[in-house]
Amino acid sequence: MDATVRPTGRKIIHVDMDAFYASVEQRDDPQLRGQPVIVAWRGNRSVVCAASYEARQFGVRSAMPAVRAERLCPNGLFLPPDFPRYRAVSRQVREIFLRHSDLIEPLALDEAYLDVTKNKAGLPTATQVARTIREQIRTELRLTASAGVAPNKFLAKIASGWRKPDGLFVIQPEEVDSFLVPLPLGALPGVGQVMEEKLKTLLRNTVNRHSERSEPTSSPTVGDLRKLDLRTLEGRFGRYGVRLYELARGIDESEVIPDRPTKSISAEDTFERDVLLTEMEPMIRKLAEHTWAASRKESRVARTVVLKLKTSEFKILTRSHTPPSPPSSCEELTSIALSLRERVGLSPGQRFRLVGVGLSNFSDPQDASAQPALFT
Repeated sequence: MDATVRPTGRKIIHVDMDAFYASVEQRDDPQLRGQPVIVAWRGNRSVVCAASYEARQFGVRSAMPAVRAERLCPNGLFLPPDFPRYRAVSRQVREIFLRHSDLIEPLALDEAYLDVTKNKAGLPTATQVARTIREQIRTELRLTASAGVAPNKFLAKIASGWRKPDGLFVIQPEEVDSFLVPLPLGALPGVGQVMEEKLKTLLRNTVNRHSERSEPTSSPTVGDLRKLDLRTLEGRFGRYGVRLYELARGIDESEVIPDRPTKSISAEDTFERDVLLTEMEPMIRKLAEHTWAASRKESRVARTVVLKLKTSEFKILTRSHTPPSPPSSCEELTSIALSLRERVGLSPGQRFRLVGVGLSNFSDPQDASAQPALFT
């Protein structure tokens, strides 16, 4: 039997704000409290950015098409997202995190990992740190957050969702095995319906061929996955197979990495109706403004301009250009983005459902001017 490798001595917290965008809206407008709030633009192409827990009772979820959300919750209160306001609140949450640790790895505006193996406040346990953070968020920002505490990032993220909303769940090192074994395979990162079916087939074909143990249930667990050895998983799924083997045993050596360098910044939008390339100029100009404004918050400089398009047949294509020197103004960014339309190479009658403008290839300011021009 494979021995489970015990976790390291790290103490990791994953904090996840509860229904963040919707909660900010309800906090700032008392009339919205207790109401089914859905943060989304109305329209056939829009998707839900966030849903209050009152709306979730009707089955509304993030990333769901807005038209479906409206069918599920006809009395839902639709509000257009206000990302500048959400970012401002996110910065306030981060300021609270910084009282306890400098090792903070944001995943989005509403969630982050913290390594509190050594915490700045001198609190005796990671559990107490998580409890204090949640209380400070509640008292100072009038919002709630759920938190998970565990020996590594993988387990902490699962734990933070265990008692949502407004919950705290702790997995002690000695509890890792008993916690993991009964979990469904879908609890592991990357295991969706397709991967679960592949694992069920592999379990059926491998475990039962070599042992008399009973066939895995129709909903196999992490305990079932542990029956597959490393060689089998790696042979079938490559590097991800190794990752599955480790996750099933509670192994995750990844560190909390603060301030990961930005790889790209972009803004995109989906049209109410499919449009021609020649009709896109107003939207490209608007998106370029958003992208440029976001890039001004970065200390590093972006050298490459990217135009992203999705055809009416859902085919995604990109065109990019790296000028001799980084774009120095919104006007220059816009000009390059508009010119990239000439390199799309499709028929004039082709229609598109989405357009995006992005910046990538970030580097330090002193290095940016030294790089040669590049077309891709």
